[in-house]
Amino acid sequence: MDCVYKNPNEGVEDRIQYLLQRMTAEEKIGQMTQIHRAVSSAAVIKDFFIGSVCNSAGKSGNKDVLSDDWAEMIDGFQTAALETRLAIPIICGLDAVHGNNKFYGTTIFPHNIGLGATREYDLARRIGSATALEVRASGAHWVFAPCVAVCKDPRWGRCLESYSEDTDVVCNMTSIVSGLQGPPPEGHPAGYPFLAGRNNVVACAKHFVGDGGTEMGKNEWDTIASYEDLERIHMAPYLNCLAQGVSAGCLVSDWSGIDKMGEPRGSNYRECVEAAINAGIDMVMVPYKYEKFINELTSLVKDGKILMSRIDDAVERILRMKFTAGLFEHPFSDRSLLKFVSCKIAREAVRKSLVLLKNGKDSDKPFLPLDQKTKRVLVAGTHADDLGFQCGGWSKTWQGQSGRITIGTTVLDAVKAIVGAETKVVYKKTPSEETLSNKDFSYAIVAVGEAPYAESRGDDPEPSINFDGGEVVRLVAEKIPTAAILMTGRPVVLDMTMLEKVEALVAAWLPGTEGDGIADVVFGDYDFTGKLPMSWFRETEQLSMNPEADSYDPLFPLGFGLK
Repeated sequence: MDCVYKNPNEGVEDRIQYLLQRMTAEEKIGQMTQIHRAVSSAAVIKDFFIGSVCNSAGKSGNKDVLSDDWAEMIDGFQTAALETRLAIPIICGLDAVHGNNKFYGTTIFPHNIGLGATREYDLARRIGSATALEVRASGAHWVFAPCVAVCKDPRWGRCLESYSEDTDVVCNMTSIVSGLQGPPPEGHPAGYPFLAGRNNVVACAKHFVGDGGTEMGKNEWDTIASYEDLERIHMAPYLNCLAQGVSAGCLVSDWSGIDKMGEPRGSNYRECVEAAINAGIDMVMVPYKYEKFINELTSLVKDGKILMSRIDDAVERILRMKFTAGLFEHPFSDRSLLKFVSCKIAREAVRKSLVLLKNGKDSDKPFLPLDQKTKRVLVAGTHADDLGFQCGGWSKTWQGQSGRITIGTTVLDAVKAIVGAETKVVYKKTPSEETLSNKDFSYAIVAVGEAPYAESRGDDPEPSINFDGGEVVRLVAEKIPTAAILMTGRPVVLDMTMLEKVEALVAAWLPGTEGDGIADVVFGDYDFTGKLPMSWFRETEQLSMNPEADSYDPLFPLGFGLK
């Protein structure tokens, strides 16, 4: 306790300066290096003074990842970090973008596009609190969330990560930061990091101002805007996050980000490192070639291409994040939090995210709610009994996948659970003509949507229902009164014939693991309250849409939602 930086009773700024003055250049550069857990080991962390370890969402979903296993792994890395000369703890980060979405048995909430439809800012805060507990149970300290992009074009593959095209909605949904980190006390200085305690995690406002406004919705592309619009539309949510003390106050490059610089990309790695650090990047998500990065950065400092003052500037912010997070006092995981894995807030979030786009061919004769005690029900469609499709991308794996990826309820499960004991539920993914000719069905529920995707792989010049889902809906609706459930990460092209044929149409977005929330509303236990977070276009030629323009003519306007 006689060492200032180890004494929690000392001020954070005093602790930072005391430690910074005692660090070597090698130790400082190590703090600026974030490596992937696959290349992490006790030896690597100790030999290179690594400051941070990250976890990718993963490409293979063959193995179920458990929170307890991850906590043990991260604690092992931490033990190594504490054996270095100055015992500076690592900070471990992961993509918990709709719950702690990589791990088996954790809660997967609706993607942000669905949460934006709720307009419930306290719900976002509570989701943040629940996510923080589940992340801390897995041993991690830092989440790469929330995404506060204002998505102006649904062709963007990250539209699902945006709360809305409306800046005000996005600003208000940043309340999730206070859930993840805990609300700062009255009088806390805006812009200064804050973390309430060990049950909270460091939040990160991402990705960068303007990311949701790229031309044609192309990921990692150019946003063309006046400075006034850049501030008014895209900057505002970041200011809200800063006002809540968002703790990732350092600037972090994204996955292999600096490798993508230059023409051809990454052709001169030394120049990439020099440009990135001098531009203000504080920590680099390398994630694999850490020796190459460290060697180049060390050489650039020795050659005077990057000043030591710039290195100190970066490390000061990294240390502030670590001190604020309490890592020097509590570096290891708290296994008692494992009992909090899985919560019920997600079902509420699903209910409130649903947007009713159509209810009855005749507005005087609403089709919903459905009768729970009817005799025979048909459930159909690619998304009716596929938990992976229901969760979308960033679920167990980076791009998402089909199947029973974790614990949860599908639409089919939910329907079976809510209807009466005498009701027969028939499930056919793609109903045959013989099935459709059966006159005994009271109604059909058909769930269709997009295949899972994430980032650039989701960029789509013509967002639409995949797997001929629109045609399946049309065929069923021609024979049986049908409620169609759309599971998409954005507004998509809707066939007008399909829209005409269905009795009811519900935008369910990507609801996550709690399919029961859909049945709760469709069968009338709760009413629809969701409002469109984005304008639903008629055709892609209209994109991007501006609700304030005279030419604005959507299929369904921003804020639309029936009761």
